[in-house]
Amino acid sequence: MASVKTYGGGKVGTREVDETVLAAKVLGRTLKEVLVMYEANARQGTAKTKERGEISGSNKKPWKQKHTGRARAGSRKSPIWRGGGTVFGPRPRSFYCRVPTKQRRVALASALYAKLRDGEVLVVDGLPSQSPSTKEAYSLLCAVGAQRSALIVTHEHDAIAYRSVRNIKNVDIMPLSDLNARAVLLRQNLVFTPLAFDQLLAKDWNVRRKSGAEAVARKTVGPKRGELNND
Repeated sequence: MASVKTYGGGKVGTREVDETVLAAKVLGRTLKEVLVMYEANARQGTAKTKERGEISGSNKKPWKQKHTGRARAGSRKSPIWRGGGTVFGPRPRSFYCRVPTKQRRVALASALYAKLRDGEVLVVDGLPSQSPSTKEAYSLLCAVGAQRSALIVTHEHDAIAYRSVRNIKNVDIMPLSDLNARAVLLRQNLVFTPLAFDQLLAKDWNVRRKSGAEAVARKTVGPKRGELNND
């Protein structure tokens, strides 16, 4: 059982949670592959250098081939000349990659399990709900010791809470539906609202293959090859 600190109405308490409902252990290799996917998909892929065919300048031979005492040169755009083109430089490309949905779900469960085991999960009630207030949100995070690095998870998109914490350094906020392994591991503290934490524990984190009875049977039209109609 893991102890989760709770804070609401100025009162501090603890809540015992069975972390094994999320995962049995931390799967490091799965976490690494999923994190690489998220980091790669965040890359723009717009880096580009000019090759010798794209450099502006004359194509005239700088000097004659022989009898000058200098090395042969055919163009001022040569990569070995200053201001010349780049050899094998970066070109615009896509870094997009994808891992299966079940693998991403397992990675998220492993990340949440690690946070629970390390005591870095908090359940906090009292985020600004009437009007945006960065001062109020920051004071709440200071009260639970999560002002330096935190990810706030709400049960749904909360525009007022988002506007309250968007200017706080190293503090992110997102709804439970957008939660992913990278976002969980990016910040030290994981702060849930009470409703979001209850929804998290209510989810079925047991990722398994469907049995034959659960799988959808293929529909066949007409008799199979080799079958005769005896009517």
